[in-house]
Formats: sequence, C-alpha cells, structure tokens
Amino acid sequence: MTHFFADDGEKIHLKISGEGRPIIMLHGWTASAQEWFPFLDRLTAHHRVYRWDARGHGGHRLTRKTAPTVKRMATDLQNLMDHFDLQEAFAVGHSMGALTLWQYIQEHGCERLRKVCFIDQSPKLITDRGWPHGVYGDFTTERATAFLAQLQDDFAESVLRLSAFGLNERARQKYEENAKGWEKARNWLKSLDPEPLIACWQSLTEADYRATLERINIPALLIYGGASNFYRSETAHYVKERIAGAVLRIYEDTDHSPHQWQRERFADDLLEFIGRT
Repeated sequence: MTHFFADDGEKIHLKISGEGRPIIMLHGWTASAQEWFPFLDRLTAHHRVYRWDARGHGGHRLTRKTAPTVKRMATDLQNLMDHFDLQEAFAVGHSMGALTLWQYIQEHGCERLRKVCFIDQSPKLITDRGWPHGVYGDFTTERATAFLAQLQDDFAESVLRLSAFGLNERARQKYEENAKGWEKARNWLKSLDPEPLIACWQSLTEADYRATLERINIPALLIYGGASNFYRSETAHYVKERIAGAVLRIYEDTDHSPHQWQRERFADDLLEFIGRT
C-alpha cells in the first residue's frame, strides 16, 4: 500500500503493481481497491496498475473535512495523474468509478487518457418522466430522498437492500436467505464510517453526465450486466449510442458487477481492448 496527498492535504491510499502502460482502476461505492485484485495476474503482466481506495472508502478515516463528492474524487483523480505523471493512461471505472471518470472527463476532457472502460452505470441515477434509464428505471427524487433517510437510520442494511430489492431476483433471494456473501458484505459495511459515504452517495444522485458522454472522443469499452440489480439493457444501449464508436459487451445472467461473475472473460475483453503493448 502506498499513498499520495490530494491538493487539500487528504491522504489517498492506493496500490501499484506491475510495469508497462498505466491502467487506473476506480472501484464502486462502499468498495475498495480489493475489487480489482482478481485481475492483477493478468493485467500486471503487461501494465502498471493503479488501484486506489477512493476518498472516504476502504476503511480509511478522513483527515480533512472535505466530503468525498464525485467532483472531489474527480479532482483526486487529476491529483493522482499529476503525482505519478501519468499520460495516455487506460482508465476503468465500475459504478461510482464510472461516474468519477465521467466527472473527470467533464472537467478535463480526454487529453491524458488513451482508452476508457465503463462498467454497469447510468449517466444519471435519478429518474423522471423524461429519463427512464436511471436506477431501477424508477428511482424518483422522492424515492432518493427516502433512501437517504434510510441510510442515516441503518447504513449497512440500507445499502444491502438497495442491491437486493432491485431488478435481480437472485439477489433478492440470496438476501432473504442471508447467504454467506451477504453476511460478509454486511460486516464490511458496518465497519465503515457512514457519514462520508452518505455524502458521497448524495453527490452521485445529483450528477448528470448525459451531455458528457458525447465529449468522449477516445475508444470506450462498455461492460454491462444482463441481470443488473439497477439497470436494464436500454441503459447500456443509451450509453453506447452516445459515445462515438463505443464497444458494448453485455454479460448475460450477471448482476451490477459483471466483471466479478465472469472474471476471465472480463480480463480477456479488457486486454483485447487496450492491447498488450
């Protein structure tokens, strides 16, 4: 584990492995750098992989008062690239990581990026009459406000229920059975400081990157779960249609983390997309 200091003095923890062209891997909300561990053997054979614990994540307590909003995390990403002098980097973002990457592109463009990969995310989480491609296809402002109150009341269980009571029936079943994986996730969530993560979530729901998609002028790979907890296939196709030349791969029968369910396929697809040289 190493670290760098963001421009507000916050210590950002990350792990660096391998040699070669840089890959920056950005995890999802409440997760950590560990999300990418299963892929290291394949990726580090040809690339130098940077995996951070995003601000307020990974069990690291904040040392500054700055909330880990998506805008702040995009600045942290810029700070990371400046600190390690990264140019023509490949960037992979899952869920919150995709939103962070879109925020970065909104502010800084794609000049320092070579190719990008987005995993199972919508450019706008809140739904309304004109936007059915957010969470569940039915996550209104009222519903989002209610969920924020639930997070304050019982953070760990509310996060689990967000995934369990979505579009994936198998997730609901496993949650109701209190399967081993769900209990492990519950214990992890209970170990975290909820307040920064709640502030982070609120910033994610306030974001809208629909216009940003059309600014992406570098190759993009899209990986979506065919049985995502949160998004139907229409969301994936919306994103594909608005990023020129984007390549879409839908992993059937996988949830919001398709890369975890089909690990070899994801590593193959990513390496084929970015190339080994």
